[in-house]
Amino acid sequence: MPTPNEKTGAARHPEKRRNPDRPQPSRPDWLRVKAPTSKAYAETRALMRDLDLVTVCEEAACPNIGECWANKHATMMILGSVCTRACAFCNVATGRPDLLDPHEPENVAKAVAKLGLTHVVITSVDRDDLDDGGALHFAQTISAIRQASPHTTIEILTPDFLKKEGALEIVVEARPDVFNHNMETVPRLYPSIRPGARYFHSLSILQDVKKLDPSIFTKSGIMVGLGEEDGEVAQIMDDLRAADVDFMTIGQYLQPTPKHAAVDRFVTPEQFKAYATQGEAKGFLMMSSTPLTRSSYHADADFAELKIAREKKLRA
Repeated sequence: MPTPNEKTGAARHPEKRRNPDRPQPSRPDWLRVKAPTSKAYAETRALMRDLDLVTVCEEAACPNIGECWANKHATMMILGSVCTRACAFCNVATGRPDLLDPHEPENVAKAVAKLGLTHVVITSVDRDDLDDGGALHFAQTISAIRQASPHTTIEILTPDFLKKEGALEIVVEARPDVFNHNMETVPRLYPSIRPGARYFHSLSILQDVKKLDPSIFTKSGIMVGLGEEDGEVAQIMDDLRAADVDFMTIGQYLQPTPKHAAVDRFVTPEQFKAYATQGEAKGFLMMSSTPLTRSSYHADADFAELKIAREKKLRA
């Protein structure tokens, strides 16, 4: 029986998937979102500009920016706006990175306090040029937020710190509430989609966080629609559970520009529900699996549910 990808011809003709100039299919209705127009959106955008902060919401062209910024939720991106990697799915600029801004941790903390966030997500570009991959900057940002807004819970979405000995320990010692590192896609697609990364290294990052501090929630996510098959999605779930990951997110890949990896398929909402059911059966404390799911989408509400789910598991 042909796989879903074979039905589209993508598996038989992989060159179609790699061709950056191939016209992309129109988005289905369930992926259409309204343009951001609210007053709260404009206020959040102005605050980011005033404090000279970068957000992954803008840099990665997130489809949920209107909803999140209207609710004054923003995912801060530290370590500059230029990445040392060139992943085929990502809209963040690649090149020679910016110099580190020593005031960035303080400015991020100011924004968190001004927005009145109960939960904040901090992410970054990859900084292969730095000896610690930016680990100390993460730790300083966590510390600054703790001082400025002690009741805010902190979620970090980190790079892989590849070949950066001791970097993970620096970040874990700062004790974020949630440690997120995305696997992004299935191992078979790493050479074309995430060429600078290593699948089993990323997996070991998540496993090592639990070994260093079991109290920290761990989280990881993938995109679908890059050419993976459903059996491979099930396998990555098993790999993440073997690494004791608590929370998994699955969302639809959307091509940022014609030069990025092409969309192989639009996964239906029904299939996303099936992924969620499958993940819950495998033992994740939480699954977020919808077409518009992104790593930090509804992260505040998800964190509250995570705590409840852990308490129920411990009582059981």
